[in-house]
Amino acid sequence: MTYTDEDLESLLESGESDSCERKKSFKGDAPTTVREAVCALANDLPNHGRPGVVIIGAHDDGTPSGLAVTDELLRQLADIKTDGHIVPPPSLIVEKRVLRGADMAVVTVLPSDSPPVRFKGRIHVRFGPRRALASAQDERILNEKRRHRDKPYDVHPLWSASIDDLDRTRFEAEYLRGAVAPDVLEANDRTYEQQLAATKMIASVDEHVPTVLGILVVGKTTRSVLPGAYVQFLRVAGTELDAPVVDEQAIDGTVGDVLHRLDEKLAAHNRTRVDFTSTSVEQRQPDYPMAALQQLTRNAVMHRSYEGTNAPVRVYWCDDRIEILSPGGPHGEVTPASFGTPGLTDYRNPNLAEAMRALGFVQKFGVGIVVARGALEKNGNPPPDFRVDHGHVLAIVRPAP
Repeated sequence: MTYTDEDLESLLESGESDSCERKKSFKGDAPTTVREAVCALANDLPNHGRPGVVIIGAHDDGTPSGLAVTDELLRQLADIKTDGHIVPPPSLIVEKRVLRGADMAVVTVLPSDSPPVRFKGRIHVRFGPRRALASAQDERILNEKRRHRDKPYDVHPLWSASIDDLDRTRFEAEYLRGAVAPDVLEANDRTYEQQLAATKMIASVDEHVPTVLGILVVGKTTRSVLPGAYVQFLRVAGTELDAPVVDEQAIDGTVGDVLHRLDEKLAAHNRTRVDFTSTSVEQRQPDYPMAALQQLTRNAVMHRSYEGTNAPVRVYWCDDRIEILSPGGPHGEVTPASFGTPGLTDYRNPNLAEAMRALGFVQKFGVGIVVARGALEKNGNPPPDFRVDHGHVLAIVRPAP
């Protein structure tokens, strides 16, 4: 849903509310306060069930500020969705609109399907025209809202598991410190169960049932509950998969453990050539840039389907290529035809994306393929070859010549 010009002008005239905020520009502290506003609107604590808006280019009284709405400003506003500071990534629309006879930038924010939403580890909410940090009761309300919505699969409860299947030490010592701001943790008076519910590791404070996310991130034995949650690594000495096996391993554990161990495998098999003769300075070139391999394998783990399949992510390394196969095709707005288009992204597992951001495996959302392409080009490798259908995504990378 987007608002008509008449709707937006009415919001300008009626003043700020729990569904509208205005800014005269995007300078000074505005990039931070606009993100706080987007976070609060996505949480939709009053439960309006309709989009909220942030209008840039208007004074507090709703009159135009004379802001020049440039393509660069619109790009900066669109980056709010993907820069990784707001998690899960908000659904928003950025537009240039003519309101009250002047150009203004309008950010329309849809209520999140998976609250609470955090900006830099803090949950922001709105009370009328005022923004504030969520209290424990506010968090509970947001958690309850999440329970009664059509949730992404990564926060569905796994009734075959219990809270004892979650590693409390790992959750408190590792995950919370990345997911929640330090000052919030310091002042935290929430129980262990409340913390698990707020981070979506269990269904709710009243239902101590681990979610898919909880098992993936802090589960003690992940595959006993989610059999397909692992990476099958295979290195063969040849160009066909039936060539002699050099190394083979099913890499399992939490998402963090899997990605760390997979990085070690990739580094161990990645040869680096040394050139002493072409220039006066020693030149080193790996067969594959690690940045590209990390982006593609992490994308495979993040975007794969964990529902209705026990197939693992497969990383098969041959002498002439690496194949990275992720179960589950593209999701949402992304189709097989549009896959890989810069700036186009959607999330099957938005909460897992949030967790991987908190754990340090993702710095910015929606740029993994772009970064991989750039790293491969810089290293002299051919561009990646993507073969996509509705059941899987296969990425093939080839070594530098």
